[in-house]
Amino acid sequence: MKSVATPAELTVAIVMADIALVLLVAHLFGGIARRLGQPVVIGEIVAGIALGPSLLGLLPGDLTAVLFPAAARPYLSAISQVGLLLFMFLIGWEFDRRMVSRHKSLTLSVSVCSIALAFTLGVGLANLIYPRHATIAGKPVPFLAFALFLGAAMAITAFPVLARILRDRRLNHTRVGVLALASAAIDDVLAWCILAVVAAVATARDATDLAQVVLMSAGYVAVMAFAVRPGLAALIRRVGPNTYQLAAITAAGVFLSSYATTWIGIHAIFGAFAFGFVMPRQPAEALIKHVRVPFENIGLVLLPVFFIVTGLSVDIAALSLTNLLELTAIVLVACVGKMAGAALPARAFGLSWPQARRLGVLMNTRGLTELIVLNIGVSLGVLDGQMFTMMVVMALVTTAMAGPLLATRAASSDETPVPAAEPVPVGR
Repeated sequence: MKSVATPAELTVAIVMADIALVLLVAHLFGGIARRLGQPVVIGEIVAGIALGPSLLGLLPGDLTAVLFPAAARPYLSAISQVGLLLFMFLIGWEFDRRMVSRHKSLTLSVSVCSIALAFTLGVGLANLIYPRHATIAGKPVPFLAFALFLGAAMAITAFPVLARILRDRRLNHTRVGVLALASAAIDDVLAWCILAVVAAVATARDATDLAQVVLMSAGYVAVMAFAVRPGLAALIRRVGPNTYQLAAITAAGVFLSSYATTWIGIHAIFGAFAFGFVMPRQPAEALIKHVRVPFENIGLVLLPVFFIVTGLSVDIAALSLTNLLELTAIVLVACVGKMAGAALPARAFGLSWPQARRLGVLMNTRGLTELIVLNIGVSLGVLDGQMFTMMVVMALVTTAMAGPLLATRAASSDETPVPAAEPVPVGR
């Protein structure tokens, strides 16, 4: 029987059905991941890949194209961006300066060294694999943008999934746990700054464009720091913290800030992150109730859509033998860069080798944060389909390996609890 709905109405209906399918499959795979001792995000990433061409698309009838037709994908992408921007706001908001100040020298050393080594190795790897990924649909990919992006992608540590792993394993108040959280928090800020530079380089057509992006970005930062930040504090005092309007006002600010950074040329997520960074933290109880909790609940519904949108671009079956060798090199560089970059300075500052190794394993987790970065690479025209697929697999492997590696050696007796502020849990 043929539907009497118009093509536009039918497309919207398909999008709604797709979201329902996404939520059910993500819940199923997330539950499996949890039972296997993995973060839920691992199951959600696998769910996205499974519904894409890597698995479902291999079955007769091209079920991926049937379930997620081309006409519905722009809608799914737009919906996923809403959840993603609110998630990035929470990432910026949960940065706790107190964690850094308690262990300043050690935290900065671990964070900077892990980023520097991973970034350097990533740029070095880019020199080797760039010739095979130098064009996308006949359009050349600038080497500088490719190398800087690969270095930045290698330097990522996923603060949210790291916090969840520490809580699940009751390590969040140990010396290693507090150090890992503080270092990852700095990593987040530094990594997004590096990525903003990469975005500026990739979008600028010439030196004049680049200078314009840099100047406008500096102006944007100044406005956020000296106008938006005090303005938000005054607004909260005016409307009162215990009001349902606060979530709506905050969300509007997130989206406007994202529009501003998009217009400047450094991608929408930087605007969401920056808005979270300048958002007041007090009064904490009211803001958690009226802003964080609603945003997290929205993320529970909308972020799985992001995994599906990502999974539709991942095609593991299309990787060649050469690609598999490249993938091995990518995973190796990613692990060495973050693990050695974190463990060596930690050992130099007096941590035992078991503690330093655990810290390196924790700093190597990437999770959802890496997927966000990789999608930026695609939107900037820096990553082709093969590179995107390999980098997604790397994010999955480096995150999944944390659980087994931590389980091989229980926390040692010198891991005594230390006071630490609880990070804002964002669920992934």
